[in-house]
Amino acid sequence: MSYCDSKDADLDTENLQFEEDQPLKKSKVTKSVLADGWPAYLKRTLFAIFLTSKLNLLLPCIPLAIISNWYTEDGTGGVGSEGWTFTFALLGIAPLAERLGFITEELAGYTNQTLGGLLNASFGNLTEMIVSIFALKGGLLRVVQLSLLGSILSNLLLVLGCAFLFGGLKYKEQTFNSQGINANTGLLCLAVMGMSLPAILRSTHSEMHGTGSEVALSRISSVFLLCIYFAYLYFQLITHRELFEDDEDDEEKPEREDGEEDEEDEEESAGLGMWGCVVWLGILTIFISLLSEYLVDTIEGAAAKWDMSVAFVSVIILPIVGNAAEHASAIIFAVKNKMDISLGVAIGSSTQIALLVFPFCVLLGWVMDQPMDLNLEVFETSALCTTVIIVGFMVSDGKSNWLMGLTLVLAYLILACAFLFHRDVDLKLQWPGMNA
Repeated sequence: MSYCDSKDADLDTENLQFEEDQPLKKSKVTKSVLADGWPAYLKRTLFAIFLTSKLNLLLPCIPLAIISNWYTEDGTGGVGSEGWTFTFALLGIAPLAERLGFITEELAGYTNQTLGGLLNASFGNLTEMIVSIFALKGGLLRVVQLSLLGSILSNLLLVLGCAFLFGGLKYKEQTFNSQGINANTGLLCLAVMGMSLPAILRSTHSEMHGTGSEVALSRISSVFLLCIYFAYLYFQLITHRELFEDDEDDEEKPEREDGEEDEEDEEESAGLGMWGCVVWLGILTIFISLLSEYLVDTIEGAAAKWDMSVAFVSVIILPIVGNAAEHASAIIFAVKNKMDISLGVAIGSSTQIALLVFPFCVLLGWVMDQPMDLNLEVFETSALCTTVIIVGFMVSDGKSNWLMGLTLVLAYLILACAFLFHRDVDLKLQWPGMNA
């Protein structure tokens, strides 16, 4: 009897030890980051920020952009220097945007899932929002519209297509939760409706008060789009969270990926700390704001130097570089067979821009007394509509392969060629001597 009791006690002790190990593992992120002192913390922080991403090789472009802009403002650089300033600023924003996403994920580790999702929603498209604010301030309303449109097209076709393509080259067929993705595509269809009606109103010449009707309709639609976006956040993070989570990854993932996850956990345990993340977010936001101002101020000169239209630069060039971090993340997750996360990066980001950033810019233009609207014109609206339809068909069955990815990439290349030969009337009126 005593032997059984002692054996049960040993089993209870083992069970107790197992139960205690789990919270300890999860609480690594809450451990004081200054436990080993300031010198070790600074060393760890600088290593995590500057030496863990290959995109940081582009960081020298930031001081080069500042120097080039100084020569441009001084008048000694000539018209061509605007092209260099734009190029350096564009390349410098790429690593900043990638580090912004890294720090946001690190900060989300110190919160619950709901607040973490809100943080990712807020900072995920911060670069596009800052560029749009500076463009609004400068009265470049068409640049705002085209750059946001380009971000949506880039995420839906190029980023998602490359994820399907490279993931499909490693796995014959990949699966994902179609219910959660279909919710995103449904919201994108609503955004297309909100953006197409002002264009239809103008093209049919049926507005009651001229362009004032388009602006008024856009502002009302923007309020509704923002409402559905916050409703979508509640749907995603509270009521139907299981549709967007990847709970079965730990059971179905290949065994060789287990080691990589353990390494990621160790990196999280050696994190920046909550307040360290806040400080770095502030620093990165300052530099992104500086480079965004350079981009807006020099986009005209850059288009002239490159002999390209401002529309092509706004829709194709800006978003490709600005979304470089999301592009890389989506491919990495797809190659690791984490398709729900990959699609969340590509389609989720497009949903945020269409339902949050775009309506926010319209309402902000209202506050700034700028007639910003949702009228993308017929050509751009058609491109957006066909893109959403194609992507909706591709993700409807919850399966992907390399051919679907190649189809989306080629669709993006066709759109890029179309914008290369497209002359934007509104930009032509704003810059009469430019190839708009």
